[in-house]
Amino acid sequence: MTTTITQTHPFDDAVDLAPRPDGGVDGRTTAAYANMVGPFGGITAATLLRAVLDHPDRLGDPVSLTVNYAGPIADGPFVVSARPARTNRSTQHWTIELAQDGGVATTATAVFGVRRPTWSSTERVRPAAPAAEDVTATPFPDFIAWGKNYEMRFVEGGFPGPEAGESDDSTTTLWVRDTPSRPLDFPALAALCDVFYPRVFLRRGQFAPAGTVSLTVYFHAGAEDLTTQADEAVLATARAQRFGAGYFDQSAEIWGRDGVLLATSHQLVYFKA
Repeated sequence: MTTTITQTHPFDDAVDLAPRPDGGVDGRTTAAYANMVGPFGGITAATLLRAVLDHPDRLGDPVSLTVNYAGPIADGPFVVSARPARTNRSTQHWTIELAQDGGVATTATAVFGVRRPTWSSTERVRPAAPAAEDVTATPFPDFIAWGKNYEMRFVEGGFPGPEAGESDDSTTTLWVRDTPSRPLDFPALAALCDVFYPRVFLRRGQFAPAGTVSLTVYFHAGAEDLTTQADEAVLATARAQRFGAGYFDQSAEIWGRDGVLLATSHQLVYFKA
């Protein structure tokens, strides 16, 4: 007799949620997606999105998600509550909250919608880059646990080494995908929008205390785009606009097969340097 054991992908394990009698859901942090302080912000965003995707009242697919990291998330269990604040004919607005030990650690809002055929155009141009297989994979440093869950092939702006020195440009572009490979879905796409190390590391050429304060993801991809993408690498690029007074902003783009813009994101990051 042969017994087949099916293992859950680390990403799916990290965003797994269990229903509660009060309508919320139970989740917990996982060591695989730990960051230097608390969990990787992208996995938190993916978990909050998962809570809405699994909700019985959900309408359509995600259009936007804004996550505000109000406080640190400790290792262990947490509770997520998600409720539709308003449902219209084609859009639905959600409020989401993650709490631990009776205190709020993260708040979020999301817009879901029913997509329909319209005229379309993409003004942004995908960054020039060699094929993913022609770029050497370079992992994050070992102490960044969540980085081990991604295959990263840096085209420009790789993680700065100890002798890197300052840079005049904050742009990083890389091919990236989950490892082990996993078909792209909306939670994974949300997480990929936060896969970049802080831009201040690149500009200063050294580590500095930094953490995302607020992250907004705009989903341009529909379900068909994600099916087409499957488990292939996406081309991800990010840059900052201004650093100062303890904060900087970051804009990012996630490009899929055939030059399709899958998502864009903007975030505000706190730093000391």
